[in-house]
Amino acid sequence: MTRPAARTLRPVHVSLANGMIVSCLQKHEVPLVSLEIESYFSNGVQLNPGDTVFDVGANIGLFSLAAYARCMNNLRVYAFEPVKPIFDLLCANIEHNTSTGMIEPLGFGLSSSAKALPFSFYPGAPVLSTAYPDEAADILTIKGTVQNSIMYLDEAPRALRWMRWIPAFIRSPILDLALKRTLRGENITCQMQTMSQFIREREIERIDFLKIDVEKAEMDVLRGIDIDDWGKIRQMVIEVHDFDDRLSTITALLRRHGLTRITVEQPVTNASSNIYTVFAMRQ
Repeated sequence: MTRPAARTLRPVHVSLANGMIVSCLQKHEVPLVSLEIESYFSNGVQLNPGDTVFDVGANIGLFSLAAYARCMNNLRVYAFEPVKPIFDLLCANIEHNTSTGMIEPLGFGLSSSAKALPFSFYPGAPVLSTAYPDEAADILTIKGTVQNSIMYLDEAPRALRWMRWIPAFIRSPILDLALKRTLRGENITCQMQTMSQFIREREIERIDFLKIDVEKAEMDVLRGIDIDDWGKIRQMVIEVHDFDDRLSTITALLRRHGLTRITVEQPVTNASSNIYTVFAMRQ
């Protein structure tokens, strides 16, 4: 269910393991997203000081900040986040935790063409805000993620861990009710451009690491890369929602453009869902 934007949002502050403090709208999202981000630095992914990173679907900046810290504050990051309430937090987190100007927040998204797109912004679950809302499917996916987090992750947020002690037949309807309330969206319009348009405007010669996590819009991002720009991308990590055989389509596309070292994983929190993480590198 989507409603016109109306709510006043108050950010809360969370301390990260590396000592950084970030602002967010939902505190429980931070540890789960942080776990996901840690997995991005695996399967042969290498980041070095001086590299250039594209963070597509930057959200509040957790990946950008983690990559920046790993490279001793010497990393050029372009962080794309089109949802205005989330973008404002991205800017605040970059300003609070960096001083070099090496992470640039960009208040638009990347897509197959330059255009304005309607989004559903979820104040109760900002990380799931999307141009492709599907309440029934999203509730099933999130329900699975929450249940897997409760059962298998010691790092699961405290707000979820108490549910381990509730019998499954009671837990399920509680989650259904909570998730319907969480996925009450607000209509907003977001600006988009293509990756190749941005590459031309900034005269970017090389992308050492491209991370894409855009809640079902990953094909749109990839369609916005001109054939001449694929060779500039050295390694990628993509969250893929595998419907309409999208996982096979994307891995074939990556191989066709020379990113032939491919690993596909499904994090434990996404077990039994259609969400996968694709790692791709050049030989």
